[in-house]
Amino acid sequence: MKKTSFITCALVLLTSACTTPSAPLAPKAPRYPYIGIEKTAPEPTEFNFATNRRNISLELPEEAQEELPLFDHAIEYCKAAQSFWEKGDMDGALSSLDEAYGLILKVETGNDPLLLQQKEDLRFTISRRILEIYTSRATTTAFTRNAIPITINKQVQREIDVFTKKDRRFFAESLKRSGKYRPMMLKKLQEAGLPAELSWLPLVESGYKVKALSSARALGLWQFVPSTGYMYGLKRTTFVDERLDPDKSTDAAIAYLNRLHKLFGDWSTVLAAYNCGEGRVLKIIRRQNINYLDNFWDLYSRLPSETARYVPKFIATLHIVNNLEKYGFHTVTPDTPPLFDTVTVQKQVKLSDVAKAIGASYATLKRLNPELRYAILPKEKYSLRVPVGKSKATLTAMGSLRVSLPPQRAFVYHKVRPGDTLSTLAKRYGTSVKAISRANGLSNRHIIVAGKKIKIPQRGYTTQGYYANTAIPEAKRPTKHVVRKGESLWLIARKYGTTPTGLKEANRLSSNTLTVGQVLRLPRPASPKARQAKKSVYYVKRGDNPFTIATKHNISVARLLDLNNLTSGSTIYPGQRLYID
Repeated sequence: MKKTSFITCALVLLTSACTTPSAPLAPKAPRYPYIGIEKTAPEPTEFNFATNRRNISLELPEEAQEELPLFDHAIEYCKAAQSFWEKGDMDGALSSLDEAYGLILKVETGNDPLLLQQKEDLRFTISRRILEIYTSRATTTAFTRNAIPITINKQVQREIDVFTKKDRRFFAESLKRSGKYRPMMLKKLQEAGLPAELSWLPLVESGYKVKALSSARALGLWQFVPSTGYMYGLKRTTFVDERLDPDKSTDAAIAYLNRLHKLFGDWSTVLAAYNCGEGRVLKIIRRQNINYLDNFWDLYSRLPSETARYVPKFIATLHIVNNLEKYGFHTVTPDTPPLFDTVTVQKQVKLSDVAKAIGASYATLKRLNPELRYAILPKEKYSLRVPVGKSKATLTAMGSLRVSLPPQRAFVYHKVRPGDTLSTLAKRYGTSVKAISRANGLSNRHIIVAGKKIKIPQRGYTTQGYYANTAIPEAKRPTKHVVRKGESLWLIARKYGTTPTGLKEANRLSSNTLTVGQVLRLPRPASPKARQAKKSVYYVKRGDNPFTIATKHNISVARLLDLNNLTSGSTIYPGQRLYID
């Protein structure tokens, strides 16, 4: 019996014990860590088998008494397992527990609740002991638990054939890209005590493409969906998506894989769970007729088709990378890891402005910082990767760079025609009824009127413009602006340090509707004295917030915050004095 069978068996037993009402104990987490830190084996815990045997014989019906010899033999095997464990013979202990488990499977409980309870009690005891022995073994023998079995069967051979024929170009290009990231991954895996082979997992996941995006919205080298990424510490904000950060996503993947290994024990099953989720794998395990698995291949036929291919693909990858010459990939030269310095900055500026200021390539900066969603640095502290030798220049340049506008949702405008509905427009523009309704302040069942223009939200954001407090010098200030896709009066006004009302007055506009290509005259900014004279003071009242105050005075929230040196996270208090213009 393979060691993988015991740990998977233990998982199923624990699951069964958790869901059986008669189970007397809740399963405990393994008492010993999986990563090899301790050098000596922990002492085995005691289990009073005599007491357990007495409990089994409590007032059983005569027909149920016939099953007791099976319990007796199972308990003898459990005692032998403890004896083996105390002597350090882990294989002997596991083999004895395997025999004990096989015996209790033969017990016919019929409709007797007491016999059923005793069977479940012993099942739970065996499962807990298997987990304890297995985790003990993991702490005493460095890295022995980490070998991923490189099996060869028809499923694996089929994937080898695909990689070496149909998908040969993909494999070669992925192998080349792997050189950028595998050295970093290998170091982190070694520090975590996980198998080095896992550094090849991104080849199957993403082809080592940092910005790979799946149909399930999984993103990055390790293909995290937002929810799982969040669970393992990967932030996703307007500015940053850490699923795209090679270092941070690798740390998250290691944490996730380590957790899955503690749950399943068998690396092949771990990989299946990484692909389709542990919940789905657990559900399949629970459906097994005898609640016992030998290894991953017992699950194979019940897994989703994509996951069923996933593990053979990974094993096929290991076969190929271990025999590059045999499969004709020995001529592929892996890329070299990028070299960079890291500098901590805290200013919301465009990456293109940073590149220009320090004399670096914009493309290089984007490549070094793939987690920046719109090539704008966040206003919070951020570790910016820059070309080697550019740290000092970056710190010097940051003070003179203009603060950039945050990304704004892009929109197009549609003139409603007879027959249009929210649902047909949503389908035409690749968005949703809910998104259109929210953008226009409508209900989902709202009837739209022919001739009216409505905003249609688009995927992505616009990133043009700067905050008004980083004003464009007068000599360089343009006098006209050509409306681009996704722009609004408010966005254009913010870009040039004016107001939507000022733009409307300068262009004699009767509504806020703009069309792509429309030319707008830009009002000249007021002199500093005039601007100061226009400011008025507002005292915050109970129940006020920046949005209600800005709406009441017909200015944007951003302008209100800017006038009063506030941020979106600032707190205002009743009686506080705010400037309004």
